[in-house]
Amino acid sequence: MILHTVLIRFKSSVSAEDKKAIFEAIVSLKEKLSGITEVKYGPNVSPEGLGGGFADALVVTFENVEARDAYLVHADHVVVGEKIVASAEGGLAGLLVFDLEI
Repeated sequence: MILHTVLIRFKSSVSAEDKKAIFEAIVSLKEKLSGITEVKYGPNVSPEGLGGGFADALVVTFENVEARDAYLVHADHVVVGEKIVASAEGGLAGLLVFDLEI
């Protein structure tokens, strides 16, 4: 299994509704692509203060590497990925993507 984790520093101008629409677009991919087992998202609730400015996260669990790779190039993912980059502070600099094989 692959945990695909995306940490996001959204621009201050991005509303809670805009964030939810972005996250829900990722959730909808579960119905379109096989191999996605779970999608979770939300704000950082850690009390440690070590988030490095990343206040929101998205975690997609894939059955395997092949499912993750199909997701990455899927047209609907590309569209929402572009929205995420455009909504992140500094574009790509406002994202941290980490995939963990479990």
